[in-house]
Amino acid sequence: MKYATRLFVLVIAALAMTGSPAAAQATIYGDVTKDWASQKDLLVKIANAMPDDKIGFKSTPAQRSYGEQILHIAQVNMALLGVVGGKTPAPAVNLKATTKADMIKAMADTFDYGTAVLKEFDNTTIQSTVQQPFGMGPATRARVFFFIIAHTQDIYGQMAVYLRLNGVVPPASQRP
Repeated sequence: MKYATRLFVLVIAALAMTGSPAAAQATIYGDVTKDWASQKDLLVKIANAMPDDKIGFKSTPAQRSYGEQILHIAQVNMALLGVVGGKTPAPAVNLKATTKADMIKAMADTFDYGTAVLKEFDNTTIQSTVQQPFGMGPATRARVFFFIIAHTQDIYGQMAVYLRLNGVVPPASQRP
């Protein structure tokens, strides 16, 4: 084991034994809120990474285009955010956008909507049960948000392939 790796393991073990103040204050609501904000940042970056003239690129004819992937995220975000029981009015999202800028705006607006809805809850109410769509049954609000994040991670992976097929390194893989 390399020295740096051993040192890292020892530091983590020491923190675990003494109790980290940050870990002691972690909440489900806090985790959802941080992950939601991080996800928006990641998806906006990857959506912007494809050159404008390649927004219609498809990896195969049967697949969604890059732009359609962006709009798919917006569509699913809106569908799932609608079940968490927020009172914030849903924004008008242009799911038929045709320009890269409008597609990214539509997707970003859904993340902003999710942020507004999240602010209506706290650590107790984020754990309340709601009915998920698509026959998924009852789940906590937190689970719905984490499901959306998982879905967007799936689409991120597809978009990363599209970028690489066009000679572009995905933002999360770029190194200084």
